[in-house]
Amino acid sequence: MNRIWHSLRQTLRAVLTDRYALVVMIGAVVLYSFFYPAAYRHQVAGNLPIVVVDLDQSATSRELLRRVDALNAVRIVGQPASLDQARRVLEAGHAEGILLVPDRLERDILRGGSGELVLIGNGAYLGRASWVLAGVAEALGAFGRDAAVAQAAFMGPPQPPPIRLVQRPLFNTHEGYGSAIVAGVAELIVHQTLLMGIGVLLGTRRLALGRRLHFDLPTLSGMAAGFWLIGMLGLLYYVGFTAWVQDYPRGGNPGGVVVGGALFIAATVAFGLFIGSFFRTRERAFQYVIACSIPLFFLANLSWPAIASPRALVAVSQLLPTTSGINLVVRMNQMEASLADVSRELWTLAGLVVLYGGLAIWRLRPPRAPRP
Repeated sequence: MNRIWHSLRQTLRAVLTDRYALVVMIGAVVLYSFFYPAAYRHQVAGNLPIVVVDLDQSATSRELLRRVDALNAVRIVGQPASLDQARRVLEAGHAEGILLVPDRLERDILRGGSGELVLIGNGAYLGRASWVLAGVAEALGAFGRDAAVAQAAFMGPPQPPPIRLVQRPLFNTHEGYGSAIVAGVAELIVHQTLLMGIGVLLGTRRLALGRRLHFDLPTLSGMAAGFWLIGMLGLLYYVGFTAWVQDYPRGGNPGGVVVGGALFIAATVAFGLFIGSFFRTRERAFQYVIACSIPLFFLANLSWPAIASPRALVAVSQLLPTTSGINLVVRMNQMEASLADVSRELWTLAGLVVLYGGLAIWRLRPPRAPRP
């Protein structure tokens, strides 16, 4: 036990005295907690440009455009004379959508008919197009309800609708990019910075010794405990403090986050020790992270459903700690899932701890002494 404790202290001292390891494992975690969410601070897209082709030129169409231009999501940047001109503006990238108001809109509404409108979005940017279509559609819906009341005034007193639909998001209360994306990327940042730190320290020591690294079991256990402690503090910093500062959904199941997060960090440490045993220089750790960060996030199937991914790719992704770790922490911290709800991820991470822990011991254990 004394040897394990001594190794743990030596590992923490090595992290604090190595400038590169300190910047990667501690500095980068703090920096990214403020830098990465800054791109999503507004949560939703706003002030997106659209153009309007008003072929009706009536009081009704002008009232409709006034309501559309009052939206936070969009702003009218032009009114081309024809749809072809508006399409050229869209294709040039100067607008994200087109609203076409056909002629006879006011006449159809006053005669008791239904007016028709055409809304076109730029499919090259699906996120922006969805906000344009949803925002304008909301304004059109409100305008249509008022027009229906005006029509009913000619036939009798207007009646309120028997059913009113009220939609409220269950987990992503802001309905924004940040609450959906940053929560998952946070675990990936902890995973990747931990891998870089482990790779830097192992690469530095191997370069200094000029040979393959060897550690006895107590020393390796102390190293793993030190790395686990650093990773766990980083994870709790993200799911607690950072989520609170950025006002993201949080605190659903704190106890489950600690249990599941402990397994996730343990699997990451075991994976990092195994992968790091192949690094001959400290720079290899940075090269690995740069090449693998984006694929790891997509393989976690947080932003892309697993059912729409190739089955073989989904199966291979289960060998990565990030796949189960990201989904587990997000579901428990943001969605209040119980341990039973994420039992599959827990067992997968436990298996990865055993798998990569055994491989790390095999790679880093001292060679057997020759028999006399």
